Amino acid sequence: MSKIAVVRTGGKQYVVKAKDTIKAEKLNVTADDQLDLEVLLTAEEDGSKLEVGQPTLDAKAKARVLEQGRAKKIRVVHYKNKTRQHKVYGHRQPFTKLEIQSI
Repeated sequence: MSKIAVVRTGGKQYVVKAKDTIKAEKLNVTADDQLDLEVLLTAEEDGSKLEVGQPTLDAKAKARVLEQGRAKKIRVVHYKNKTRQHKVYGHRQPFTKLEIQSI
């Protein structure tokens, strides 16, 4: 049986298992660094055992940084009717790709 955990990083929470990869908010780390993530909740995959932290558990999830990157560009258009005035903005959100090694 494998463990499932809810970890917190970058102000967001992710449901992960060992060997999962996640795209988290940008962290100040370099590729191949090791991280310890806060674990909020753990459970067995079949639901037999559940541990809930108040607010966190003593356990840590070990993660390895795979890469730093930027997501696909999104375009936002601001349009004012009657004057046909418009402005197009673009944004690429930076992210850190993590591989969960163990929980």
